[in-house]
Amino acid sequence: MAAYPPPDVRDDLAGLVGNLGVGQPRGPGRSVRLAAAENWHITLAFLGEVAEPQLDEVRSALDRAVEYWRAGTPGVPELRIAGGGTFGRRRFTTLWAGLRGDVDALGAVADAVRGELRSARLPYDTKPFRPHVTIARPGDRVSPEELAADLSTLDGYEGPGWPVGDIRLIRSHLGPRPTYEVMHSVPLAP
Repeated sequence: MAAYPPPDVRDDLAGLVGNLGVGQPRGPGRSVRLAAAENWHITLAFLGEVAEPQLDEVRSALDRAVEYWRAGTPGVPELRIAGGGTFGRRRFTTLWAGLRGDVDALGAVADAVRGELRSARLPYDTKPFRPHVTIARPGDRVSPEELAADLSTLDGYEGPGWPVGDIRLIRSHLGPRPTYEVMHSVPLAP
């Protein structure tokens, strides 16, 4: 389940990402595949593969979570993509862009989603919520110096703000160019 930045926000970030060292051609087998801008999202809860019979339960859990969140919160989270960082080390390095704004409010949405999944006994990844947008998985194909330069560039970035419009249940189709299919969407505003 995820929140998606709107196209203008993705386009602004894509302008920066296109100039990062991590995205530059490197020769056969050494180039880094950037995450496609249309797939950039903020994961609130990762469920893994969900069997078709369970999809209705997952949709209902998302509906309940948003309804619960709306009852206790005026307005929707206003966010902007800003800064960045890495997860992992060596060949498992992931480069990400961070968020600023109503990040705590988005965390409350994630908590509500996870609470409803837990109540429905639906499995999900219980790692703590770390709001970010994955840009690339460079692994060890870039030097520490190149990665540090990209992080410095990301540190100076602050994109346009946007109100989070909805939360989506997404199915991933993995492959050389992963795609994401929207299975259900719930608006955050009543």
